[in-house]
Amino acid sequence: MKTTRYFEEQVVRKRPYVVRAWCVAALMAPLRRESQADGDIRHWIEVEDTRDGNLRILRVVTLEDGETIHNAFFDRNFVKDRP
Repeated sequence: MKTTRYFEEQVVRKRPYVVRAWCVAALMAPLRRESQADGDIRHWIEVEDTRDGNLRILRVVTLEDGETIHNAFFDRNFVKDRP
């Protein structure tokens, strides 16, 4: 798994509940994938939050290459039915 320095130094530190395997799974089989205006790519996946067992949507943002993970967080605004 390729990551940016930002991911390693900020995301992992601020969000220790984000499991790296979830990030990899989001790249391999996302619920939805979409490009941002800056070229980065968003990937969403549904995961079981290890803290409380609830299902949540994780957004994983990669660089333009679609492989290098830059950010990951629970996305409260994700709507499943949107294409």
